[in-house]
Amino acid sequence: MTAPNLVPVPIPDGVAALIGSCMPLGVLQAEIDAECAAREAMRFRAPFCPEDRADREHALAVLARANKILAAYNPGLVVRPGLAR
Repeated sequence: MTAPNLVPVPIPDGVAALIGSCMPLGVLQAEIDAECAAREAMRFRAPFCPEDRADREHALAVLARANKILAAYNPGLVVRPGLAR
């Protein structure tokens, strides 16, 4: 049985710290980078001026680089722009 509309539940800081202590430092940094890059990429709205297009492409490149690290560690950690986790 699957639940299509799952509601995200915040986890306490202590639990997040415990989970983070079990992960390699590079994966934690990649997760932070991916979240920031996804937020940055969604900040731009069309029509794009050349500067906005370059900034958005840079954010998407950072997101792709971070997702590559996250997917190698655990495919469930991959971040997509516009989708809240």
